[in-house]
Amino acid sequence: MLKKETLNFIKNVAENNNREWFAANKEVYENAKADVLELVASIIPELAKVDPMFPAEMDPKKCLLRIYRDVRFSKNKDPYKNNFGIWFSTKKGGNEPGYYLHIQPEKSFIAGGYWMPEAPHLKLIRQEIDYNISDFKEIINNADFKKNFKLGVDNALKNAPKGYDPADPNIEFLKLKSFEATTKINDEEFLKPNLVNKLISSFKTVQPLVAFLRNAIEQ
Repeated sequence: MLKKETLNFIKNVAENNNREWFAANKEVYENAKADVLELVASIIPELAKVDPMFPAEMDPKKCLLRIYRDVRFSKNKDPYKNNFGIWFSTKKGGNEPGYYLHIQPEKSFIAGGYWMPEAPHLKLIRQEIDYNISDFKEIINNADFKKNFKLGVDNALKNAPKGYDPADPNIEFLKLKSFEATTKINDEEFLKPNLVNKLISSFKTVQPLVAFLRNAIEQ
């Protein structure tokens, strides 16, 4: 489980997003970061049991995303993220299929899939969905998946992608530019002793989608 102070820290960052406050509370940040890393260390070996492609020896520090924002090209100049983001994938760096845990008071969620793949991977994924639509539908129509996860459809083309028939009964899937499924997690769940079990259960539910997407780009 996480400490309540960790969630409070994130809430306070959102309310005091400036370098002066952060410097004065650097020790609080370090304690919160250590708390999250301890959680990550507990998740890794269990996730490796669910997904055989995920390395059980993964360094927890490689999964925790930086709290510092890159503000160079953003209108929002807040220097810090108002969340802890944890990304579990088979390798460090780069965009690929994987699992994500977003810790942000009242806005936390669990996700799995492939967020905004670059053009070559997007082409391969669409091809895989087109060729193996029955397998794809079996995954997203699984009862446990439908009960707990929602496949994002916001990032999609308005028209059919080049080379695909607009009348294809599965065209809405082929229009997608991002392939991630999400489920919300309430703040109180982070404070319960069965937190890791809950997270692993969610990752297990979404693992077939991750495997499908991974297979599409690695053929």
